[in-house]
Amino acid sequence: MPLTFTLDPAVTPGLRDGFLDLWTDVSNAGGAVGFVPPVTREDIRPEVVRYLAQLAEGSTRLLAGHDEEGRLAATAFLTLNTHRLMTHWLWLYTVMVHPRHQGQGYGRDLLAAAADAARTIDGIEAIRLTCRGGLGLERFYASCGYKEVGRVPGAIRVAPGDDRDDITLLLPLA
Repeated sequence: MPLTFTLDPAVTPGLRDGFLDLWTDVSNAGGAVGFVPPVTREDIRPEVVRYLAQLAEGSTRLLAGHDEEGRLAATAFLTLNTHRLMTHWLWLYTVMVHPRHQGQGYGRDLLAAAADAARTIDGIEAIRLTCRGGLGLERFYASCGYKEVGRVPGAIRVAPGDDRDDITLLLPLA
């Protein structure tokens, strides 16, 4: 059964806790979402609080995907640029699908929903995102229409002696 996507859902305690659980589970499954396993909910909580503050101030918008049981199963955060020369594109951050739902096409669905959401924002012409090299994520994003536009070798250190490329990708919306 497909996920149901909502742009700008009400931020309730349930959504907050669902986001915290999702991010913890994705991180502990090896997902490249800013942490290296093992992590706890308390490790991730400060980042969740930061995102919630950005939602409240309006600089970031949440795209939430819920499964058939109503659980938060996927997220992507659309962050507007504040620099006057870059307001025609936005960043896509913390793109994740719960491990129990991976391999079912939900990642593609999430990216398509994010592109649809970005198209509803006045003046937005493209989406930029970054991903961690070494996991094949750039191939996945390319298969969804994103083009690699930059790479910084070894910019992400996941462990001593394990440096990964920071890869920037762009999706034109026209």
